[in-house]
Amino acid sequence: MLERSASPPDNGRTHSAVTLQSQADARSELIGTAPTDDETNRKNMALLIQLRWTAVVGQIVTIGGVHVWLGIPLPLTRMGAVIGALIFLNISSLVWVRHRAAITNNELLVALMLDVAALTAQLYLSGGATNPFTSLFLLQVTLGAVLLDGRSTWSLVALTCASFVWLTVAYRPLDLPPNPLSETYTLTVAGMLLGFVLNAVLLVVFVTRINRNLRERDAHLAALRQHAAEQDHIVRMGLLASGAAHELGTPLASLSVILGDWRRMPDLAADQELAEDLEEMETSLQRCKSIVTGILVSAGEARGEGSSPTTVAAFVTALVEEWRDARSARTLYFVNTFGEDVAIVSDVALKQVIFNVLDNAYEVSRDWVELVAGREGDHLVLSISDRGPGFAPEMLAQLGKPYQSSKGRAGGGLGLFLVVNVVRKLGGSVTAENHRKRGATVRLTLPLATLAIGGSFDA
Repeated sequence: MLERSASPPDNGRTHSAVTLQSQADARSELIGTAPTDDETNRKNMALLIQLRWTAVVGQIVTIGGVHVWLGIPLPLTRMGAVIGALIFLNISSLVWVRHRAAITNNELLVALMLDVAALTAQLYLSGGATNPFTSLFLLQVTLGAVLLDGRSTWSLVALTCASFVWLTVAYRPLDLPPNPLSETYTLTVAGMLLGFVLNAVLLVVFVTRINRNLRERDAHLAALRQHAAEQDHIVRMGLLASGAAHELGTPLASLSVILGDWRRMPDLAADQELAEDLEEMETSLQRCKSIVTGILVSAGEARGEGSSPTTVAAFVTALVEEWRDARSARTLYFVNTFGEDVAIVSDVALKQVIFNVLDNAYEVSRDWVELVAGREGDHLVLSISDRGPGFAPEMLAQLGKPYQSSKGRAGGGLGLFLVVNVVRKLGGSVTAENHRKRGATVRLTLPLATLAIGGSFDA
């Protein structure tokens, strides 16, 4: 259920400030622990592992083709040892990533440096700087520029430059077969072309996928910021509602006392028509006091008030009857398809959420509103349908977003924003859809484990 902190009813503003601070702390914790950069780094490390497998296959094919097809002898044992080391590194990386809670920038840097070292070793054994595949150093630098921070990127640039310079003076020369100069030149150009194509293809494939990971991270951060803004909006409205409820408490209590005194006056009690008016006024006054109490309970200022053990069927049935009586509406049709009943806690905030949806539906469809209580697995599903004009497409696309109210149109507005956020705090979700001809349905899906007494229920 929604967490509430106890506070004396006569200290509403102090409690509101505490509530504001606690909700702000919760938002900070949510943003601080969200899987943003860590999750993105994990995905990028997986891409580097895939790239390394590509390098293993490419090296095996290239070495085999040069040694067998072109007849250029290569130190197969030592080059095979480098490939074996890459395979061992990849298998170790796969196991390491599974048991690693977070992947840091430095660990990505080490992975790229190991790839540069493996490439340097293979180039050393196959001609050094004269090998046309030295262009693959640019692939590592480009990946570093995309994946790493500025300092790490320059470290990788320094390593690749140092490796290239070292390969110009220290390498194992290729034992090229005797060929005319023109054929040797053609062989070199062909190697450069192959290296260029390989570089271009790998860059497009892997940089595109890395950018997709970064876009997903940015979208996730944007969603977190939007959620934080919505929470701020809820806090502000909660403070306003709580303050208004406290301010209304005193005049409502005074009115209650005055009406009670009037009803005991003989002259007024003798007038039957006036007595009926006084009774109706007292009923409306009690309704106002009940609303104010509900606001305070929902704000967490009267812990436990209005919450009691019940069942799904009893909770929804009582809710329907209360809504009908309060609004003198008999056009609400209730259908219970939940099945075997489950014990839950009656919560004022949840009841107010359902009231909001029913009120919206009733405003646009006075002659027919339907509430269906059903069950989908371990979830309670409440569907409220009407025969009104339905939701505008832009409202459906921004369901539950603040400042998306359709002013001037009955049955929509800020209430739906509050509904979505309260249900989301309960671990549920809210969806809405328009009917094909006329009307709309709002579905509230709530986990029974959250509503059940003690946080568990019998399936």
